[in-house]
Amino acid sequence: MYRVVNKQALAKRLFIYFLPLLLIGVLIGAPFLLLFLGSFSLLIWHYHQLYRLSDWLLNQRSFNPPEGEGAWEQVFEGIYHLQHRNRKKRNELADLIRRFRDGAEAVPDAVIVLQRDLSIVWCNQLALKVLGLQWPTDHGQRLDNLVRDPKFVKYMHAESFDEALELENGHSVEQVLEFRVMPYASSQLMVVVRDVTRLKQLEQMRKDFVANVSHELRTPLTVVSGYLEMFDGDMMPPPAIWCKAQNTMLEQCKRMDSLVNQLLSLSRIEGARRQDNDKPINVPQLLTYIQTEAQSLNQDKGHELIFDIDTNLDIKGSEEELRSAFSNLVFNAIHYTKAGGKVTVSWQYTENQAHFSVIDNGDGIAPEHINRLTERFYRVDKARSRTTGGSGLGLAITKHVLTRHDSQLKIKSKLGEGSCFSFSFNKDKTVLLANLDKS
Repeated sequence: MYRVVNKQALAKRLFIYFLPLLLIGVLIGAPFLLLFLGSFSLLIWHYHQLYRLSDWLLNQRSFNPPEGEGAWEQVFEGIYHLQHRNRKKRNELADLIRRFRDGAEAVPDAVIVLQRDLSIVWCNQLALKVLGLQWPTDHGQRLDNLVRDPKFVKYMHAESFDEALELENGHSVEQVLEFRVMPYASSQLMVVVRDVTRLKQLEQMRKDFVANVSHELRTPLTVVSGYLEMFDGDMMPPPAIWCKAQNTMLEQCKRMDSLVNQLLSLSRIEGARRQDNDKPINVPQLLTYIQTEAQSLNQDKGHELIFDIDTNLDIKGSEEELRSAFSNLVFNAIHYTKAGGKVTVSWQYTENQAHFSVIDNGDGIAPEHINRLTERFYRVDKARSRTTGGSGLGLAITKHVLTRHDSQLKIKSKLGEGSCFSFSFNKDKTVLLANLDKS
C-alpha cells in the first residue's frame, strides 16, 4: 500500500536526526558545529538522491525507479505508482485506438480523415487501394493534390457537402466512386469513398430493360392495331388481304406471347432455389429431343449438325430449367450461323466434370460484345436478331439457370472463325449411369 509523506512525519524525522547532534554538541561545547556538519551531510545525502532520480528519469534503464531510503522511499514509490497508472492509461488508449482502426478497416468503404486544410491525418487500407494513396508517405499531404480531378477539387473547395460527388476513378477501368464528406471531431473532416459501379450498372440495365421491353412490345402492337384500324365492322377485306393480315397478326401475337413467357421465366429463375429438391436428369434423352427439334429448325439452313453425346452421363438439377439452357445454345447456333454451316454439340465427362459445348463456324463475335451477351435484350446485330425472331433473353435465361446450378457460361469467339458456348457441372452434380437403368 502506498504511504503518503506528511508534515508530521517529516518534522519527527528531522527532530530525531538533529536532537542527538545537539546533545553531543552541548556535551563537547560545539553544538553549532555539529548542527552545521549534520545539516551539510543531510544536504549531500538529499542531493545524492536527487541525482539518482534524475539519472533514472533521463536514462530509464528500468521501468522501476531506484530504491529509496527515508523520505525518498515514499517519493520513489509515489513515482512508481504514478508511472504505473500512466502506463495503464496508455495501454487503454492504445487498445481503444487499435479497436477504432480495426473497426475502420472492417468498414466496406474507403475512409480518410482530413484536417480543415485537406491534409491527410489517417486513412484505412481500402483507401490506399481505391484512391492509390501510399501510407505513411502521403501522411500530411493534401488530398486535393493527390486526387487531381477538377470536379473533386471544386467540390472540396466549395465546402458544400450536402450532396455526394460521383467520380470516375482513374486508377481503375470503368469504376465509379461516390465521395461523401462530413465534419469529424472539432476541426477535421471525414471522407467516405464508396464503389457504386455495380449500382450504376444496375441502374443503366434497368433503364435499358424498360426501353427495350417498350420497343419490343411496341412493334407487334403497332402492327396489330394498324390492321385492326383498316378493318371495317360492316365489310371484311378481300380474302387475300385478310389472310395476310391474319397471319401477320398471329405472328406478332405469338412474338409478344413468347416475350412475356420468357420474361416470366427469367423472373422466376432469378431467385434462389432449393438444391435439396434436385433430381437426376436423363440428359442424353433430353438432348435427343433437342436434336429432333434442331433438325426441324435446320431445314431451311441446311447446317451439318453433329451431336456427340455420352449416353451414360446424367446430372442432378431442374429438368425444365436445364432444358432451356441446353436448347437456347443449340438453337442460337442454328439461327446465327450462315446457311450451310457446321454446328457441333458435345456432352462428355472430362476432367471430373460433365461438360457441354456448342461450337459453330459462323461469323463470330467481336471481343467488346462478349461480356454483354448475357444482358437482357442485348444484341450484337439488332436488325439481324429481329429478322431471326430473337428476343435477346435466351442467354440471360441461360446465365441465371447455370448460376442456380453452380455453373457458369463460358464464351469463346473469334471474328470470321466461329464461336464456342460451353459450361460444366462439378462432380457433386454428376451422375454416371454405369449401374443405373435409364428410362
